[in-house]
Amino acid sequence: MAVSIPVLVIVIALHLIAFVLAVGAERRRSTAKVVPDEYDEKTFCVYGTDASTAYGLAAFGLLLISQTLVNGITKCLCFGRGMMGGSSTTCAIFFFVFSWVSFLGAEACLLAGSAKNAYHTKYRAVFQVESLSCATLRKGVFAAGAALTLLSMIGSIFYYWKHSKADTGGWQKHQNEGLGMAASNYTESTERKG
Repeated sequence: MAVSIPVLVIVIALHLIAFVLAVGAERRRSTAKVVPDEYDEKTFCVYGTDASTAYGLAAFGLLLISQTLVNGITKCLCFGRGMMGGSSTTCAIFFFVFSWVSFLGAEACLLAGSAKNAYHTKYRAVFQVESLSCATLRKGVFAAGAALTLLSMIGSIFYYWKHSKADTGGWQKHQNEGLGMAASNYTESTERKG
């Protein structure tokens, strides 16, 4: 199997878009403030935008599509033909594990961040309570997901590249190769003799 440039472009594009969405989710996290209720003596939390939940889930989906694409093409290192031995196979296995660990970490951060960001507390307390706080997402959860997304991209690219080298033994498969057929000049040689 040779490295396919369109596959690399799609994988890189999906990872980079997921990275941008994860950074956007970090910057647009929900903010909240405590506001008194006008009808009774309780206070409640008023939240800002929920855009980061949508950004985080979109990044989650794009990263999942990209990982599925790479592992579908390479047959997830487990299925299909065996690979040639050597350093390319060792590197392919290392980058396979690296891409999966970083992928799972990124997916966990993005999914947990989106779920926590979507959680809104309602009524918190009575007016006399001094320290009220509304539940919000901590800083850095989506940023960690973004960083792990980039690591997943690097791991996926090198895994795909090394897998293709180990799959072919470092040789490129050539198309339209075969025995060249030349025109026969059998009739000319028999006419000259005769």
